[in-house]
Amino acid sequence: MVRAKLVKIGNSRGVRLAKPMLEVAGLADEVEIEVAPGVLTIRPLAQPRAGWAEAAAAFQPEGLIDEMTATRFDDEEWSW
Repeated sequence: MVRAKLVKIGNSRGVRLAKPMLEVAGLADEVEIEVAPGVLTIRPLAQPRAGWAEAAAAFQPEGLIDEMTATRFDDEEWSW
């Protein structure tokens, strides 16, 4: 546990956080802050699609996608 003082920033207050604390917590430039009586919870900004690229790269679609079939548009209307 670390003690800190609230510092005045205009009409607001702030807390200085040491770089090692930010690194351990995984905090970057933007965070989410949740407020409850007597408690402030600071979390890394939610990344709703975090991990999607890795999951897509690991996905093996074999047997899950139908073979390509021509449609009426392909047969009757499309031309190069």
